[in-house]
Amino acid sequence: MTETRHGAHPRHELDEVIHAPVRFSIVATLAAAEKAEFAFVRDTVEVSDSVLSRQVATLEKAGYVAVTKGYVGKRPRTWLALTSGGRAAFAAHCQALRAIAGDGADGG
Repeated sequence: MTETRHGAHPRHELDEVIHAPVRFSIVATLAAAEKAEFAFVRDTVEVSDSVLSRQVATLEKAGYVAVTKGYVGKRPRTWLALTSGGRAAFAAHCQALRAIAGDGADGG
């Protein structure tokens, strides 16, 4: 099989793992904090527990999100955090989006 050919268009720099709308929303939410509780991310992104769990599993497999489980008192909690690789991937993805959009230029 031949190597994938990338052209000069910035779309080639988009991260397919992050690009899905729900995953993009999760990563954007986590980028604003050191870590966040599962329920906070679920409510912020407006998805069900099961949808968030599946999308977080994909992000975790890619090495973008770290999942930590623990307790607050006797209540179990799950915290989500971007890894350094996740932060770098998100920054690169956003840079590609800005390049595609023309850095905010209105084009007209």
